[in-house]
Amino acid sequence: MSENRPRVLNMHKLLDPGPAVLAEAADIFQYPDGKPLTDENIAAAAEGCVGIVSMLMDPITEKVLSVPGLKCVSNVAVGYDNIDVAAATKHGVFVTNTPGILDETTADFAFALLMAAARRVVQGDNFVRGTHFKGWAIDMLLGVDVNHATLGLVGIGRIGRAVAKRARGFNMRVIYSDVNPLPAEMEREMGVTRVDLPRLLRESDFVSVHVPLTDKTHHLIGAEQLAIMKPTAVLVNTSRGPVIDEGALVEALKNHRLFAAGLDVYEKEPQVHPALVGLHNVVLAPHIASASTRTRSEMCAVAARNLVTAIRGGRPANMVNPEVAGGRR
Repeated sequence: MSENRPRVLNMHKLLDPGPAVLAEAADIFQYPDGKPLTDENIAAAAEGCVGIVSMLMDPITEKVLSVPGLKCVSNVAVGYDNIDVAAATKHGVFVTNTPGILDETTADFAFALLMAAARRVVQGDNFVRGTHFKGWAIDMLLGVDVNHATLGLVGIGRIGRAVAKRARGFNMRVIYSDVNPLPAEMEREMGVTRVDLPRLLRESDFVSVHVPLTDKTHHLIGAEQLAIMKPTAVLVNTSRGPVIDEGALVEALKNHRLFAAGLDVYEKEPQVHPALVGLHNVVLAPHIASASTRTRSEMCAVAARNLVTAIRGGRPANMVNPEVAGGRR
């Protein structure tokens, strides 16, 4: 490594062309594989670094953000709940993310979970692999229809709007709840109607969650909310695990107060509530909603470009805390 070039800490493997983009501007120090992801360890690894390329499992706390000389933390994700943004701003550290890249890919996967849960695809796959399939039967693995059903979107940001577009192909009625209503013209164009969350939960055949994790959205869907959903409804979550009270969801699924669920994220990820694993009416995925080669590669490239711009003294394209620009250290 050159003594004259800036040094950056890369927390995890990046897909091409991310490493090459970083290498053009800085020497890369790779976080030791298998070393516990604690803020103490990350802070120690970041000593002497001007930037960090992080991912959602990395706790970027004030201890990390106060490392002398740190200019930017570039998160390879849309969400940034793993980063103490207020502390970053206090210490003059840019926080960047990768919005807009994974919207369509994540919407595809949300709809894949929705359909797999509704039509019991995983259960059917296990049924065949377990050699239980002895022939067609009129009552075998009956599911619920997606076509002409009501879809409720909890949050209608970029990903939520992309899911709404897919729903139109299935002639679904789409309602949404969001603290920020869409412009009336956009609602008419998309064919969506804003309602409050209780009404959305009561009326929806499918509920798909697309909100960021904040203090206000933690356990947004809990026992009280699950209790007013239809027993034939399907709940899908591709946002963040703690938005749903996992224990309450287990009880609802176990007691058939919900038909099914499709989950890509978990409350204590990577741990999964053990009761979920034993339930047949839930489809479980390992946080892969954005996992297409094209999308994940572009996320890595954008995160690398964000960091390079910041360490060269510019304004990154995807700043979470742009107010830092006025008072850089």
